[in-house]
Amino acid sequence: MGRALEKVAIVYSTNYEINMAGLEKLHPFDIHKYAKIYLQLQTDGYLRPDDVFVPEPLSKEQILLVHTDEFCRSLKDPQRVAQYLEMEIVAKVPTKMVDAGFLSSFRWASGGTIMAGREALEYGIAINIGGGYHHAKPDAGEGFCVYNDLAIAIRALQKDGLIQRACVVDLDVHQGNGTAVIFASDDNVFTFSMHQRDIYPIPKETSDWDIELAAGTTDEVYLSLLQEVLPAVLEQAKPQIVFLQAGCDTLESDPLASLAMTPSGIARRDALVIDACVSRGIPVVITLGGGYGPQAWKTQYDSIARTIDKYGLAGAGRAYQRRSPTAKEKFYTK
Repeated sequence: MGRALEKVAIVYSTNYEINMAGLEKLHPFDIHKYAKIYLQLQTDGYLRPDDVFVPEPLSKEQILLVHTDEFCRSLKDPQRVAQYLEMEIVAKVPTKMVDAGFLSSFRWASGGTIMAGREALEYGIAINIGGGYHHAKPDAGEGFCVYNDLAIAIRALQKDGLIQRACVVDLDVHQGNGTAVIFASDDNVFTFSMHQRDIYPIPKETSDWDIELAAGTTDEVYLSLLQEVLPAVLEQAKPQIVFLQAGCDTLESDPLASLAMTPSGIARRDALVIDACVSRGIPVVITLGGGYGPQAWKTQYDSIARTIDKYGLAGAGRAYQRRSPTAKEKFYTK
């Protein structure tokens, strides 16, 4: 299953959705943003289910490309998982339910990042409607991140001989500390993180290139700085593929940060990276990362729609008629 829209492949599975009898709603992250974006792409006429590339979940072998055996064993302890997810209530949930209700969803979405890497090498651009779990480290999860899908995908592509060099462009408002740790001594993977200075994680790790932003940073300042440094990042990295962590928690209304970007500014931000990669012939993978306010899903939808309009439809118009969501679809995305 799956059909690229010209240069753009969309990767998604309904298995990305965390469903833990409502416990998932106790965390500020809106896990249903994935479903909302997917549904809006359908109702706006961009795609149908048969157009979507559906991944497999991470295998144990793939997880061990980045994470330790000890870490994998720790996932059988609900108290440890509760720490990784920053959800104390999870410590009281039976192990099997934790795996089925939480960890399975992370494995599916992380498998989506691996598939997106492969499809990007084939078509040029691949968007995983999920992923971006950049806080997870080899021996621990943190910050609602369990498996570091970005690192696992890079290691999987390297293992298969598809790439040697990669670059992570992390534009989430929080530093990609886990990714920085994983690739700290690897000259073949360049890590770039542009994040708010005075928020989690504290202390910061050291990426190959870090840019720290002051609270209140606006579109104009952010985009000017990114446009200035991005060519040098790509020149230093010399990547065969770029993984863009496109968290939208840089949005002005985000409750866990205090930058001042607008939805249109975030779409322009993502476009800067995607356009720079396309113009250089570098395949690019987009993962969604963070975003905790009510506008998060719509902001990321607008960026994805812009990418499909430019590179997936090439001015030919949307592939399908617009339609209204069904009652079942509306219920699914609540």
